[in-house]
Amino acid sequence: MLYPIAIHKDEDSDYGVTVPDLPGCVSADSTLGDALMQAVEAIREHIELLTEDNREVPRPGTIQEHRESGIYEDAYLWRIVEVDFLDGARARRSA
Repeated sequence: MLYPIAIHKDEDSDYGVTVPDLPGCVSADSTLGDALMQAVEAIREHIELLTEDNREVPRPGTIQEHRESGIYEDAYLWRIVEVDFLDGARARRSA
């Protein structure tokens, strides 16, 4: 699955990552590359928890949709990350 992520960066901070489609799914790291890798792992773990709890996994939206929402105005930049599911874990998608 492809997930858009919002990356936040203040002058004296690490790169913070928010996953708009998965409320509560966040990560951070000191370099952009490591922050992107941490984001993939956070998404994978978040989705695994949702599926273990038999909860629906929200469909990923688009960067444009999230930008237009106005919630992530402070995003430093946006990226799309691809998340493969391990051990055959399958995400149930909400309609």
